[in-house]
Amino acid sequence: MQKPIRNLMLGPSLFSNLKVINLLIRIIINKIDLFFLCLSFSCVYAGSWVHCGYHLTTSIVGPVILTLPYSFTLLGWVGGVLWLTLAALTTFYSYNLLSVVLEHHAQLGHRQLRFRDMARDILGPGWAKYYVGPLQFLLCFGTVIGGPLVGGKSLKFIYQLYNPEGSMKLYQFIIICGVVTLILAQLPSFHSLRHLNMISLILSMTYATCVTVGSIYIGHSKHAIPKHYSVKGSNVDQLFGVFNGISIIATAYACGIVPEIQATVATPVKGKMLKGLCLCYSVIAATFFSVAISGYWAFGNEAGATILNNFFDAQTNPLLPKWFFLMTNILILVQVMPMTAVYLQPTNEIFESTFGDPKFGQFSIRNVVPRVVLRSLSVAAATLFATMLPFFPDIMALFGAFGFIPLDFILPMIFFNLTFKPSKKSIMFWGNTLIAVASTILVVIGGIAAIRQIVLDANTYHLFADV
Repeated sequence: MQKPIRNLMLGPSLFSNLKVINLLIRIIINKIDLFFLCLSFSCVYAGSWVHCGYHLTTSIVGPVILTLPYSFTLLGWVGGVLWLTLAALTTFYSYNLLSVVLEHHAQLGHRQLRFRDMARDILGPGWAKYYVGPLQFLLCFGTVIGGPLVGGKSLKFIYQLYNPEGSMKLYQFIIICGVVTLILAQLPSFHSLRHLNMISLILSMTYATCVTVGSIYIGHSKHAIPKHYSVKGSNVDQLFGVFNGISIIATAYACGIVPEIQATVATPVKGKMLKGLCLCYSVIAATFFSVAISGYWAFGNEAGATILNNFFDAQTNPLLPKWFFLMTNILILVQVMPMTAVYLQPTNEIFESTFGDPKFGQFSIRNVVPRVVLRSLSVAAATLFATMLPFFPDIMALFGAFGFIPLDFILPMIFFNLTFKPSKKSIMFWGNTLIAVASTILVVIGGIAAIRQIVLDANTYHLFADV
């Protein structure tokens, strides 16, 4: 009578053993994946939560903050402050959800290092290969194009400040910034950027302070213009303007590389990303709100696409001392370089995981040569696009609507709900669902508004324009 009992006991025992074997296989596959990634930036797991905060701040806080007063001209006081605050809370919550999902998989022995890893494991390989991966690549490469362009415009401004009749064109300054970016691109890993990103954090806070003080000074000076805070334009223009303003602010908070940043953190990773986010958002609170509110207060609905344009009168005479413009533009120029290097990292990882050979060391000739060549070609291509398309910010607004919003507002909610499966009666489930649905609507309408703006500005577009 004992033999049937033994056979009955064998079934559950075998099933349990199969589960253990399956878990071990997953861990082994993950270790093999990590081995092949040892040639890429994400294999350096030595960062602290402070370094994480540096990376996050550099990826979010940049020259885009100079457009925030303009977004207020489209939304008004109430809409501008409300959406600036709501977007801050939503993105903080969203990035923390991503971190929690990443920590959960790390505790299961399967640490995810990239956005497409999360998509592959949670949504399926097709989503990673055909949507999330290409989308993130386009956004990061687009940001790399924007880096030399912004830097080139700042460098040209400094040049014209002291040599108004100079003959150098914008594309020449973009090339100079591209060369600097090319040098920074050779830093071997994301983690190696930590000191540059600490400097970037300090620089961003410094020039945000300069812009805030400059706006308040002009707003109180004899050159202050009459302040009007009504939203300009027809009803149709105002409607599209609202969604355009929402997209500008949403893009300002965009990151798109949260998993790659968390991948630089040393184990155990639990709780470190939350501390890094707190550091990052303390900088955001100090910079975003001060620049947006002071700029809109000083210039009202006349605030320009970048607030520095308002620091000149109608005859283009500076309303502040030359040293102020020199200092502010140097700070912007230097700060945008580390930011560009940060967004190069996912591109570098794709190239190195494809063309690198794990049989050789990371710094062997076999791997160093293709690394230098591919990174240099990547930066050269981005610089070429920047010189050809100085109107690229209009295109980035479109990328922001269709790219950053899905990566930063929609997918984190979906990843969390699918990973932890909260009760459909819980506030968290419906809160996440509401954010995802509202953001999807914003993608569609924001995309239409961005396309409309491109059409309106199309008559000013031409290749290699000296703007």
